[in-house]
Amino acid sequence: MNQTEISKIVDDNIKARRSIRAFLPTEIPESTILDLLDVAARAPSGTNTQPWQVYVVTGEKKKMISADIMKAFMDPVAIKDHEEEYSYYPAKWVDPYISRRRKVGFDLYGLLGLGKDDKEKMQAQHARNYQFFDAPVGIFFTIDRVMQQGSWLDYGMFIQSVMLAAKARGLDTCPQAAFTQFHKIIAKHLDLKPEQQVVCGMSLGFADNSKIENTLITEREPAKNFTHFVK
Repeated sequence: MNQTEISKIVDDNIKARRSIRAFLPTEIPESTILDLLDVAARAPSGTNTQPWQVYVVTGEKKKMISADIMKAFMDPVAIKDHEEEYSYYPAKWVDPYISRRRKVGFDLYGLLGLGKDDKEKMQAQHARNYQFFDAPVGIFFTIDRVMQQGSWLDYGMFIQSVMLAAKARGLDTCPQAAFTQFHKIIAKHLDLKPEQQVVCGMSLGFADNSKIENTLITEREPAKNFTHFVK
């Protein structure tokens, strides 16, 4: 295999990765999960700190976590006790970011036949996050609180590597910041130490290609629009 062929395989794998929001129940062997995590662990990290810790949940434990989060999410009183530990999104949205955010929301809800006044159905769709979109495997990523911003950047590269390694094995993923609001519930179920902080969750499995939401392909700006050559 020559370099051109290798480059095409890598490029195609990166381009094929997308957030899947409906999965088949097909189980994933633990050996496969460990294999792709071993590959992902080659992600770079400053001075080789490797700041990631990974918790894989399946079966009854996954169901229990989903049930407890769903109970809190659907209760307008209980949900007030659950707030994110860190700001994933900006406090004030500006363009072009707000326009991109709105478009992906409109595109998804449009596929599902939901209008802007379908609040209950939108809430139900958001709640699908906490059911791991029916994926057989849920993953939670944590980091020690002592680690700083650089390690969070490293963590992003690790999570991207997890998704690409999964895609290379015919699996699909959905990285989910939605879980961070319910970090207290997650910490209790996973018996996390106080010094551990939840970074995000992820659904892992085989995409259910019969579901219309999985036809969503988000747009990307071409490199010429965000690249600046300084000579």
